[in-house]
Amino acid sequence: MSVLRHYFISDNLDDLELLEEELERQEVETSQIHVLSLDDSGTENHVHLHDVSSFMKRDIVHSGEMGLLVGVIGAIVVLLCAYFFGWTNTAAGWVPFIFLSIIVLGFCTWEGGFIGIQRTNIHFKRFEEVLAEGKHVFFVDLLPEQEGILDELIKKHPGLELAGTERGTAAIIMKGQKRIPHFLRETMP
Repeated sequence: MSVLRHYFISDNLDDLELLEEELERQEVETSQIHVLSLDDSGTENHVHLHDVSSFMKRDIVHSGEMGLLVGVIGAIVVLLCAYFFGWTNTAAGWVPFIFLSIIVLGFCTWEGGFIGIQRTNIHFKRFEEVLAEGKHVFFVDLLPEQEGILDELIKKHPGLELAGTERGTAAIIMKGQKRIPHFLRETMP
């Protein structure tokens, strides 16, 4: 199931809060709606705004994935070198090289995430200038059957500027975000 993320730019947090409340009344889950802003105190003063977490503002996941890719290549190179140079024909055999490849894989993944802490999330990088101007980015992940809801509500908010669309959070993750809190409330006293 394809999820589409819609981005909007606004300078009015009150209007964004109203839009979020309207979306929630139309059964769009809070976990599907986010506001990206540099005005942390402003978003805190708007109870219904679902602010992007500090973790998600950073590029940890994407950079970690890139580090993982480099680590896989590095681990393969270690194992191939050990094989082709005949280093595995010793009493130790493959064991040290397997451990070394695991260390290379782990280190590269960790380093990728560490680099990502220092960078803006790749999905939000294009909004850095807009955010620096004091504006806010509102985005919502919608399933195909929810698209009509957004189209109707946007007409009531002329101050919103469409800033684009892209593939959103996977549908299975969105469903998990909805079910996990429910599961925890039901099973944990």
